[in-house]
Amino acid sequence: MRRRLSSALILMVAALPVAAAAKDRVPEDAFAPTAPVLPPAAPANGAIFQGGYVALTSGGRAGRVGDIVTIQLVERTIASKSNAAGTQRGGSIGLSPPSTGPLSLFNPSDIGMGGDQAFKGKGEASQSNQLAGEISVTIAEVYPNGTMLVKGEKLLTLNRGDERVQISGIVRAIDIGPDNRIASTRVADANIRYVGKGEIARASKQGWLQRFFSIISPF
Repeated sequence: MRRRLSSALILMVAALPVAAAAKDRVPEDAFAPTAPVLPPAAPANGAIFQGGYVALTSGGRAGRVGDIVTIQLVERTIASKSNAAGTQRGGSIGLSPPSTGPLSLFNPSDIGMGGDQAFKGKGEASQSNQLAGEISVTIAEVYPNGTMLVKGEKLLTLNRGDERVQISGIVRAIDIGPDNRIASTRVADANIRYVGKGEIARASKQGWLQRFFSIISPF
């Protein structure tokens, strides 16, 4: 029986990092670039303006599948929360026994009860995040209402590891500037990921065995 428990514990410990990796796993093509769609061949009808030309009013503004849009990362969030509570309760009771009769053998100090109860609690939480920079993505799909799905990633290979910035979301054509730039605060349903690999990222994480004992620890 003890051997079975030891084997089960070993399997749980071995499966912990695999389960954690599967939970954070993202499909490889989730942020892959989208190639532009080849326009159909123009018919030889002798007209000056053929189908697929870009109007002068739109200039070089991105608006078709495969066009490039630069997203300016201006993410900044600050959150704080605090609460406090306190209660106090007290009570006492006392009985004076009669001075005559069978109960006269009790003294006034022999019968008495009292109680006191107090509680005080306090909690605070705060969080601050900031992300700045730029990343160029491609338009993956254009919807009938004029909104567009954009996605892309940037990979930086540094001396001690890799840094990857990934983003996807929905933007409006009207929010894209003349230089094909748009702030990340204008991206709807934004999915922004900033992940790293290498010895620096590994050093900032707990080991798999330490994470296992942190999960099962009752303290």
